[in-house]
Parts: sequence; structure tokens; C-alpha cells
Amino acid sequence: MAALPDWIDSRIDRNLDNSLTQRHVVATMLDAERPFFSARQVQSRVKPDISKATVRNRLNELRELDIVATEAYPESETLYYIDYPESNWPLSPEGQRALTMESPLDRLSMRGFLTMQETAGIRTLVLAGYQLTLLLLALGAVLSVLGLDVVFGSGIPLWGTAFNVLAVSTLTLVTERAVSWVRSRYGRLNPLPSA
Repeated sequence: MAALPDWIDSRIDRNLDNSLTQRHVVATMLDAERPFFSARQVQSRVKPDISKATVRNRLNELRELDIVATEAYPESETLYYIDYPESNWPLSPEGQRALTMESPLDRLSMRGFLTMQETAGIRTLVLAGYQLTLLLLALGAVLSVLGLDVVFGSGIPLWGTAFNVLAVSTLTLVTERAVSWVRSRYGRLNPLPSA
């Protein structure tokens, strides 16, 4: 078992009478390459013969010692993570990078979409669709008022819609890249007054 950081080692209970020690739980979490754990995931990594209730007790003890923190997500279990004191957000820098690099759409597979199992990814996709629809409606209204209503036509209405969505998505992406380039070169510009 690897040495624990001083801020953790000074807080944990030295009770070796427990079938599962706080030290073992923390060391297991630190050695893994993931930022979050459910009680069941910790149980499978430490000792599968230890009950989930025992694992949950150790995790709750560690939470009371401000070593572990929890995050509850809708439609899932409570997740536990190491509460690093040097982080602005209570995650290690590695955990922060892991969270920012993976979005629900990164995990969405065709199978997960077709079987409606990847709910977070599907909801993100639907929300993006709603936002794109609002953008198309606003753009259509402006173009109609100006008399410049441009539509990619097709004998099949869904294809015409698909081409319109593709064109607006591409235009939105190009605009976002251009604004990001301007911000990186000239700093953050605030054309809109703050509320």
C-alpha cells in the first residue's frame, strides 16, 4: 500500500480492529485512475467479501473527517471522491481534467442511443436540438423580414431540414472558433452589459 499524503495520514483513525480500515479505503481510491466511486465500486476494489454496508460506513467516516466528499446525481447512486484541500473544486487536478474532457455526448454510443440507455447523453443531444431549433427559428424570422429567406431545397422535406441544420451548425461552429480566436488574441471582450 502506497504512503498516504500527510493531510490524510494525520486525520485517519488507526483502529486496526475493523475488517476494513479507513487507510485501505483511501489508498484504494488514490491508487485508482478515476475521480469518482460508488460504494459498490470501492467494495469491488478493496475486498469483495466485505459487505457494502461496511464500505459505506468507512466512506461516511472519511466524509466526517473531510477526507472524502460526496456528490449525488439524479437517477444514480451517491458518488464519493477524495476532497483535496488545494483544489478550488474538491477534486484532484487529474479528476478535474477527467471531468472536463468527458461529456455525456462523449459516452453516447449508437447502441446506447438506440436502446435509450445513455440518458445523460440523450438529454444533452435533445437540449442541443432545442437550442438549434430556436436558433433556426430566429434566423428564419430575420431572413424573412429582410426578404433573404435562403433554403436548401430537396424533394424530401427531412433532407431539406437536415441540410438547413447542417448549414446552421457549421456556421455556428465557425463563429464560435472565430470568437475563441479573437478572445485568445485580444482578451475577453464584453459587448453585452452584465446584468
